[in-house]
Amino acid sequence: MADTEQSRRRVQSIEVGFRVLRVLRMAEGPLPLREIAARAGMPPSKVHLYLVSFVRENMAYQDPQNGHYGLGSFAIQLGLAAVRQLDVVALAAEALTDLRDKTDCAVYLSLWGDRGPCIVAKADGTLQGAFSLRLGYILPLTTSATGLVFLAHLPNYETDRALAALAAYEAERNPRTPSDPEIAESVEKVHKLGYASTVGNLNRNFAGLAAPIFDYSNQIAATLTILGPSEYMSRTRQKEFVKLLLKAAHDVSERMGAFGSQDEA
Repeated sequence: MADTEQSRRRVQSIEVGFRVLRVLRMAEGPLPLREIAARAGMPPSKVHLYLVSFVRENMAYQDPQNGHYGLGSFAIQLGLAAVRQLDVVALAAEALTDLRDKTDCAVYLSLWGDRGPCIVAKADGTLQGAFSLRLGYILPLTTSATGLVFLAHLPNYETDRALAALAAYEAERNPRTPSDPEIAESVEKVHKLGYASTVGNLNRNFAGLAAPIFDYSNQIAATLTILGPSEYMSRTRQKEFVKLLLKAAHDVSERMGAFGSQDEA
C-alpha cells in the first residue's frame, strides 16, 4: 500500500512539473520566475524547486544575465527525437478504420507529391460498390475535396507546378474546368469551414469530405478523406460525418505535435 501511495505521489509530481514545462513551451521567450508561477497557477517557491531540477537536467536553462528561464537543450533534443519518430501513415491507421466503421464509407489518407495529392493508405467501405480508388492514385487538385484542402494549406510554390500540369492535361480532356475565381472561392471556403466537400466530381454518384492533418510545425502533413454515395451522404448525415472527420483529423494532428492541440492541458 505504501509503495502504491508513493508511486502515485511520484506521478503527481511529474504532472505538476509538466505544468511548468507547458508554460515554458507556450512562452514567447524566457520568463522570470514570478511570471512562470502566475501562468502555472503555482506558488513561486514551488515552481523554483521544479526549475532547479529542470535546469540540472537541461530541460530548462536560466539566463545568467537576468535570471529568466526558458527551455533547455535536452528539451530541444527530446522534441527533435519525437519529430524523427513521427509517421503520419502509422499514426492515422486507426483513424481510417474507425471512420470507416462509423460511416460505412471508404476513407483515404493522402500525402502531397510532385504531381499532387497521392493516396497512401485506405480503408474500404461497404457502400463503395465497384467504385474504389487504388493506392498511389493521384487525385485531381481543383475538383476533389482532397485537392482543395491541399490547395488551401500549401504555399503557392508547392502547388504551382501541379496546377500547371493539370491545366495542360485538362485543356485536352475536360473543357469544363474551374476558373481561377472559382478555385479561389473554393479555397476560401476550406479556410472558413476547416474542410472541403465535393459532389459528383470523381464519380457522379459519389461525394467527398476532406480535412487537413497538421504536423509539429503547423504545416499540412496529410489529408483525411471520406468518400461515399452522394444519396447516402445526405445533408443531415453529412453534418455528422463532418464532425467525425474533423475530430479524427484533429486527433491525428495532436499526435503529430500540431501546436495548440494541448494548450488547454
